[in-house]
Amino acid sequence: MSRIGKKPIDIPSGVKVAVSGETVNVQGPNGKLSRSIAAGVTVAVEADKITVKSQDEKNTDTSMLGLTRTLIANMVEGVTKGFQKVLQINGVGYRAELKGSVLNLALGYSHPIEYALPAGITAEVEKQTKVTVKGIDKELVGATAAKIRSFREPEPYKGKGVMYADERVLRKAGKTGKK
Repeated sequence: MSRIGKKPIDIPSGVKVAVSGETVNVQGPNGKLSRSIAAGVTVAVEADKITVKSQDEKNTDTSMLGLTRTLIANMVEGVTKGFQKVLQINGVGYRAELKGSVLNLALGYSHPIEYALPAGITAEVEKQTKVTVKGIDKELVGATAAKIRSFREPEPYKGKGVMYADERVLRKAGKTGKK
């Protein structure tokens, strides 16, 4: 059995959870999320707790138990608090600008990159070098931040590129001249 899967999920006040068939719907102050659950896993909603149980003790059912519990816990946290990822842009002339729901990036290429943010995702740009991606769906926030980072990944010699704020890039020594 999964240790994480055994733990019940607390439902904060203001959050409504409904299970219909193989779909879990979570509605809170920040929005509404829906996800289908894996076969072999049952979700039960009590007064102020959500419990996840596997139907059989088969290996595949117990392996999905912890995943399903974590996904539902992320949905509950997303509709109450939300998620965010902070990206830092390093490099001379590298900058970001937000126009509506389109993020314009100048990352040293011959052309600017225009990235349309997906529905449910908002971004904030501070000082043209710090981009904060926010949303209620943890998976979508992470995928959007990873897509923005992939336009110019940080390089190890000068550290130029787009990186997460808490990321540490290992630096390499450059070439040494002949003596």
